[in-house]
Amino acid sequence: MSDQPRHAPAPMPTAAADGSEASDIPIGLFRDCVALRDWLLSEGARLPESGDLLAGMAERLNALGVPVDRATTAIDALHSDYSGVGRFWTREDGVSFRLFPHGEATEQALARSPFAHVYATGEWLILDLRDTPDDRFSIIPELKTAGYTHYITVPLFFTNGTRNGVTFATRDPRGFGHDDLAILRFIVPTLSAVMEMRGLNARLDHVLRVYVGDGPHQAILAGFIRRGQVERIRSAILFADMRGYTHLTDALTPEASVELLNTYFDCLVPPIESEGGEVLKYMGDGLLAIFRESGDDLGGAAQGALSAAQAALRRVEEANRAGRFPTRIEIGIALHHGEAAYGNVGSGARLDFTVIGRDVNLASRLAKLNKVLSEPLLMSKPFVDFLWGDPELLGTHPLDGIAEEMAIYRPGKGG
Repeated sequence: MSDQPRHAPAPMPTAAADGSEASDIPIGLFRDCVALRDWLLSEGARLPESGDLLAGMAERLNALGVPVDRATTAIDALHSDYSGVGRFWTREDGVSFRLFPHGEATEQALARSPFAHVYATGEWLILDLRDTPDDRFSIIPELKTAGYTHYITVPLFFTNGTRNGVTFATRDPRGFGHDDLAILRFIVPTLSAVMEMRGLNARLDHVLRVYVGDGPHQAILAGFIRRGQVERIRSAILFADMRGYTHLTDALTPEASVELLNTYFDCLVPPIESEGGEVLKYMGDGLLAIFRESGDDLGGAAQGALSAAQAALRRVEEANRAGRFPTRIEIGIALHHGEAAYGNVGSGARLDFTVIGRDVNLASRLAKLNKVLSEPLLMSKPFVDFLWGDPELLGTHPLDGIAEEMAIYRPGKGG
């Protein structure tokens, strides 16, 4: 690298890549720059954490003589809990990340940031911080306080239309020079492509996990997508539904009905997941979850399902007392042990990943007895056979569509 003061050349680089990026790279560094691009496309693309990709790139840029002391990425996310992810690497602290929540606060923060500027112009933003007023962008005072002298913000527009970006900052008194900028221009298109690939994979992973559950989403990504494929799982099966849901929601707006269901499921799902269960299906006001047996299961799955069911009932009662529902609600939970089968059913290219099987049907029929017996929690004989406690027998009862009557239990007084 030259010892001359580092100054960025004009015209300003843009988000577009036209092949001219290679023309300004110093001849002696060309092979190493290509090696960095190859690393991004191969090893970097496969790193388990995106923060490792950012750190590896920054460290390799420094090895090339580009004085990067801070690098960040801002990536749009298709996630139910947040709108984007910010990752940060600094020479002294390594990698950290921040989630940007949905809503006005994030939009306002974006409007005051350099990213809003580069998204609007499509050009890189290159700032000599010593000549940049503190009120230019909200981050400027923070960068100056940390001792940075030069700051670059690069817009990245992915093919799916999302707006993303990467930044570089240095404390070098000379800032980023012509050679540094040439190297960055050379690697950024490759970085953008790798980030988009990783981002799309993360989106697919999250959306499948949200809509079909953890186990099924892994099966789908592994290629379990042919119609008629079925996987059988030995498990404790939990079926829950809300009593009188149709009557409760008759006078509610659709928005209020959705809010009711979300509050209701917020009472059920966290206990299920904390006990190792998987929610496989939402069916209106109903929920189907399984607790998988391990290879040497000695009742752990059944005990986890029972603990989750009892915790869910407590949470519903607490929500009732707190007035979180439009009116008091009652729920019924049924627990069974057997085989859940899930697989692809449908026609043509439109399939549904659904849960089927006699034991699933039995659990749903058992739930209909909750109201008949005025019991919030019922368990089948195959389920209590796996329990460690001493449940109370409520007699044998017929179940719709099931040939034989079933012995039905509720938790014992100490359970």
